[in-house]
Amino acid sequence: MNPLPPETGWRQTHLGRLLGHAMRRFDARVLTLMTRNVGVPLALSNLAARGQVSAAHIHITRHLPLEGARLTTLAQSAGMSKQAMGKLVDQCEAWGLVVRDGDPLDARGRVVRFTETGLAWLAAFQQAVAQAEAEFRAEVGDEVAAVVTLGLEAYAATFATRS
Repeated sequence: MNPLPPETGWRQTHLGRLLGHAMRRFDARVLTLMTRNVGVPLALSNLAARGQVSAAHIHITRHLPLEGARLTTLAQSAGMSKQAMGKLVDQCEAWGLVVRDGDPLDARGRVVRFTETGLAWLAAFQQAVAQAEAEFRAEVGDEVAAVVTLGLEAYAATFATRS
């Protein structure tokens, strides 16, 4: 007897898979828009255009506070291991996006902070996200976009309260 249900199309159309596809599409669009932003330093724009900057690098852009954060805090915020975040920070540091400074509260600690180049990258990210969101609204309509946003906010909030 076959333990699988006779119809397996659900594997391609369940909510998690659709959300994953939507997130990858959104992040890819944001990176494309950033490659065309004159505020992004040319070297970073070229890296993004050649696919060297990935959605993983966007984790730093999304999660690093303007005042900076310790690596462990940044990793926790992004839902990554400290080791994986450390590799991303190393790469972003080599690209000039971030710097590791001494922690004024703990002489042994280091704080990851945006550089001036990193702040320009962050501004371009903000503009690209706004444009990608506007394109999403134009594609699906304002009403659907509002329902999707509210639904995802509610869903994410219930996860945050359980964690």
